[in-house]
Amino acid sequence: MHILLTRPLEDCSEMILKFKSLGHQVSHLPLLKIEKVNYEEVNFSDFKAIIFTSANAIKFLDIKKIDKNCLSFCVGNATEKKARSVGFQNVIAAEGNVENLKELILQNFNKKNGKLIYVSGQTISVNLDQQLLKEGYNIKRITNYQTSHNEIFDENFINALKNNIPEIVYVYSQNSASSFLKFIKLNKLETLFKNTNLMCLGEKTSSILNEIKWKKIFLFNPGEEEFLLYKI
Repeated sequence: MHILLTRPLEDCSEMILKFKSLGHQVSHLPLLKIEKVNYEEVNFSDFKAIIFTSANAIKFLDIKKIDKNCLSFCVGNATEKKARSVGFQNVIAAEGNVENLKELILQNFNKKNGKLIYVSGQTISVNLDQQLLKEGYNIKRITNYQTSHNEIFDENFINALKNNIPEIVYVYSQNSASSFLKFIKLNKLETLFKNTNLMCLGEKTSSILNEIKWKKIFLFNPGEEEFLLYKI
């Protein structure tokens, strides 16, 4: 099958290799640029646990002054893997979405035990910090990266895509979905995806692309990408 991946290369390089090893053709269309944002200096020792909802939050975090044994909550397996790769030891991971992560925090961290710090990008789909505040938690959010839409794409890639439309496209966020919709319209591809299966991380992401005619739309959690190949 021909598969189109839309995350930044560093976030999907392993998946590209995996799909190619299974005999699939893989195209890569990075829809978003990830850039570091300077954040206020924080004394992490004031906090009893740290929350990550993406691997990028860890990538752009200055970890030198952070106790790697502190309790760390991660949204999913990829974020957990990144946290452990930089030395975090006491990591608890949810099943790939913020709703599950919130429940995990409620079950595993008593609000009387101290303050939480939440490290994220500027754009988030769920206001986790506000939800935890309503639950009575003392939580501080800092943002250390931002995403922007890629505006320039290789013309040869676009022509090749028109001549060989993928059977599967993976889209991971509402921001990516908006960027992909813009890409489709800009390059007049609206009528070409009727035989393509759209794989979206959540219903809010898929709803942005509903105006395009797809063969089928599937919702998935991170880590289920290979499993979805066998549902086609």
